[in-house]
Amino acid sequence: MKEILLNGVDIAIIAIYLGFLIFIGLYLKKRASKNLESYLLGGKSLPWYMLGLSNASGMFDISGTVWLVAITVVYGLKSIYIPWLWPVFNQIFLMVYLSAWLRRSECTTGAEWIAFRFGNGKDARFSHAIIVIFAVISCLGMLAYGFIGMGKFVEIFLPLKTVFPFLASAPDAYIPHLWGITFTLFAVFYALLGGMMSIVWADVAQYIIMTLAAITIAIIAIMHITPETFHHLLPDGWMSPGFGKTLELHWQGVFSEFNRTISDSAYHIFSFFFGMVLLKGILASVAGPAPTYDMQKILSTKNPREASLMSGFVSIILMPVRYLMIAGIAVLGLILFKDIEPGIRNLDGLIDFELVLPAIIAHPYIPVGLTGIVIAGLLAAFMSTFAGTLNAAQAYIVNDIYIKFFRPQASPKQATHANYIVGIVIVLVSIFFGVVAQNVDQVLQWVTNALYGSYIAANILKWHWWRFNSRGFAWGMIAGMIPALILPLVMTHIVAGLPSQWTLLSEPLYYFPIILLFSVVGCLLGTYSAPPTETEALKNFYKKTRPWGFWAPVTALVEAEDPNFKRNRNFRRDLVNVVTGIIWQTGLVAVPIYLVCKEFTFAGIGAMIILATSVVLYNNWYKKLEN
Repeated sequence: MKEILLNGVDIAIIAIYLGFLIFIGLYLKKRASKNLESYLLGGKSLPWYMLGLSNASGMFDISGTVWLVAITVVYGLKSIYIPWLWPVFNQIFLMVYLSAWLRRSECTTGAEWIAFRFGNGKDARFSHAIIVIFAVISCLGMLAYGFIGMGKFVEIFLPLKTVFPFLASAPDAYIPHLWGITFTLFAVFYALLGGMMSIVWADVAQYIIMTLAAITIAIIAIMHITPETFHHLLPDGWMSPGFGKTLELHWQGVFSEFNRTISDSAYHIFSFFFGMVLLKGILASVAGPAPTYDMQKILSTKNPREASLMSGFVSIILMPVRYLMIAGIAVLGLILFKDIEPGIRNLDGLIDFELVLPAIIAHPYIPVGLTGIVIAGLLAAFMSTFAGTLNAAQAYIVNDIYIKFFRPQASPKQATHANYIVGIVIVLVSIFFGVVAQNVDQVLQWVTNALYGSYIAANILKWHWWRFNSRGFAWGMIAGMIPALILPLVMTHIVAGLPSQWTLLSEPLYYFPIILLFSVVGCLLGTYSAPPTETEALKNFYKKTRPWGFWAPVTALVEAEDPNFKRNRNFRRDLVNVVTGIIWQTGLVAVPIYLVCKEFTFAGIGAMIILATSVVLYNNWYKKLEN
């Protein structure tokens, strides 16, 4: 895509926002340095709605938004299911019960939670180390690749060599890295100085910017769409969330090239894809949050009730606003396709749908000022994710390594200085990985995929089965890593000799059951090769967390000591609320798309579904939350 030099007004808007970030870091520095809890968790004093807004802002990232625009253009309403790969509906499981379970622990990090669940034996320490490694490597991967993608995005609008002529001799391959490092430093400044408090306040500002931009873009799209003309551009089924065995989307005319994208994707046999993504999504959601910024926001809430409210609030404030922007850009991309087509082709001459978003932002339809707001918002989204991830990595290294093993009696000043040093080192390492990404990309991708592939089985069992111990946790994680590391290579070679319709088996989603099976076997072998977790640790975990599941022996011990103890009998209610919540969240996604497309009848039906499910959740979830 060709470079576009921003207007002075747009540049001024971006500069004002960056100045605001510096102010936040300096203003909140003193409050954040009171103690470790203040720095890492905001002193557990921040209101749930601000943490929820901050969490939503962190999920409103550049790469995710670009990808969602791309799939919405091609797949229409059917694209609402594809993000279940992440899975987006894990926020429903958190809202209904898991956030409350996690927050009751009073822990600071996910690794500290391992000691809370399994005690402090030798195997528990090994499991603790695995979670720390998981968290740090995951954070490094997110930091390293996030800033490069952001740099490439900014380079379209602020060509570095045009802005700074003295860099004319700089190699083109490293221009995005220079922009990435520049904006990374702003995120590092406020995140290091102000900790969780500055992250949350910066996220509030980012959300306001993104909401303004999203609503404006949606209005522009609505003003330029004529339903009859727009429908003439679309294939049958684009406006429907329903599907059969395959997608049955057949683009015609200038859009016929879209069919190649559909046939080459992992989504073509959609019923199979939907089943697999639902299976993996449910299992990943039941396992609970990964030890990243999402978990840190939950642990930062004041109490379990507010943890649940925070997770529910994320869907309410994220989905409608984000999909107003996504739908607006997707609709404008289809209407203006002939105008933007030359600029969204890659070096091979093929359409790169991920360039639709910057192409529309740069189009004359988007007025001066709004372009700056959108870019500032997307930059803020990157910095929100970066800062939250950095904070999580600091938490694991400082709290779970430095203080736990080297300075148990560290003063607040020592802890603060440790956070500064660790933060700087993490950023430098992540920048190094990013600069040499072509050399380490494959290795880091394998490691992060292995860690996530091995996470599910062990983390489901830790919540729901009393006999599951720390050796089972460690062996389950390791047993999942092995096939997750090997299968990408093996499946590529196997699929190379099969007919083209089998190529989708090389996608990680489709060999996920193999990784899961290995991990389950590892969990069981490890569990039965060692005694159960110490009785006192089990009782303490069960009394505080109060999970449902297979806890009968522990329940009997706790009830014998405390006849007033009430076990958790809410499994059926939680199940109903989860199903209701997924329908509710899907409605929050679909309605903004229908509104932008002026499909008011379908938008009305979607709104009625949202209202009906909201009534159910109000009575069966909200009114039942613990005080």
